[in-house]
Amino acid sequence: MTQIYNKAIHKTISINRVLGHIKGVHKGATIVFFAGIHGNETAGVFALQEVLDTIKPETVSGTIYGVSGNLKALKENQRYLDKDLNRLWTQKQLEALKLKETLNTEEQEQIELFKLIERIISSNSGPFYFIDFHTTSSKTLPFITINDALINRKFSKLFPVPIVLGIEEYLNGPLLSFINELGYVSLGFESGQHDEKEAIENCISFIYLALRNVTVIEQKHIPQCQVLYQQLQINANHLSDIFEVVYLYHIKRDEVFKMNSGFKSFQDIVKGTILATSNQQMVKSTYNARLFMPLYQSKGEEGFFIIKPIKPFFLKLSAGLRHLKFDSLLVLFPGISWDNKNKNVLKVNLNIAKFFAKSIFHLLGYRNKKINETHLLLYNREHSSKIEAYKNELWY
Repeated sequence: MTQIYNKAIHKTISINRVLGHIKGVHKGATIVFFAGIHGNETAGVFALQEVLDTIKPETVSGTIYGVSGNLKALKENQRYLDKDLNRLWTQKQLEALKLKETLNTEEQEQIELFKLIERIISSNSGPFYFIDFHTTSSKTLPFITINDALINRKFSKLFPVPIVLGIEEYLNGPLLSFINELGYVSLGFESGQHDEKEAIENCISFIYLALRNVTVIEQKHIPQCQVLYQQLQINANHLSDIFEVVYLYHIKRDEVFKMNSGFKSFQDIVKGTILATSNQQMVKSTYNARLFMPLYQSKGEEGFFIIKPIKPFFLKLSAGLRHLKFDSLLVLFPGISWDNKNKNVLKVNLNIAKFFAKSIFHLLGYRNKKINETHLLLYNREHSSKIEAYKNELWY
């Protein structure tokens, strides 16, 4: 057992890796909630324990799991102890773990989580849903982050909060990107600022709404479901647009970075706004857009993001082009070829294909994950999506 403490409610609880496992009396989907992948983000853990303790198996159709992430970091209330557990989920890293004789703290946690995920998938029926709870160091509206796959977009729109897509292009090794590569619906829910009571309340609302949306629990068994929906909608300032990440300020090694005080996520900013200092030099915005996840904690490599809303026309166009598999025509253009036999990664010669704007690839679901001086690799989530598993779901 691991003891963790939340400052907002002045409460300590004891937890295990599996916070809860409820197998319903009827068949249905399997939904997996993760919380505490970052050890200083306890809101989701407390919310899950509170909700799971109230659920009766006879009201459940399917299976529910609550999983705690970085147990050792949660105990210390630290984001991580050796390495960021939410930056380790790459095939290269998982393969390397098999050969390592000595593992650091987060690698030990990762192996346990990986085995648990494999066991959940192999021992339960689909469709599968994976939801990862987080909080931020800055003030923020509650919001969803997703890898840019259509099944993620469609499912996320069921919730009354803003959605931010494309973050996988800027981060290497998040847990949800790994799960998305397996083809399952997966989303992250950022419920508020660390150690705020509202962050726990938003998580509780989201858990109940998620259980309803995948029909694991019928609405009649969820207390005040409509009130929970409206409360989440109010806390999100009735903002439910879809945004795209257009910039990340990445903190370099040994850089002294300090975010200027008072900024919050989704705040409008104009070009020239002084956002932070780097080695005592001013860092100014080069965009008229919105600020996203400014960093107000000592650990972390992402200083801040910049996001812009996506117009509904382009979202519809994107969905239409993907349904038509228009991306298969891209390899007819000079400088573009498939990087593997699965035809889910494009290799782009930057010297030849300079005329292709980044936004064109984004429309078709491609996000760059690896770049050198001459070539760009673009990865697509649509090709791995297990669409057939979700076609009979009510939300699809």
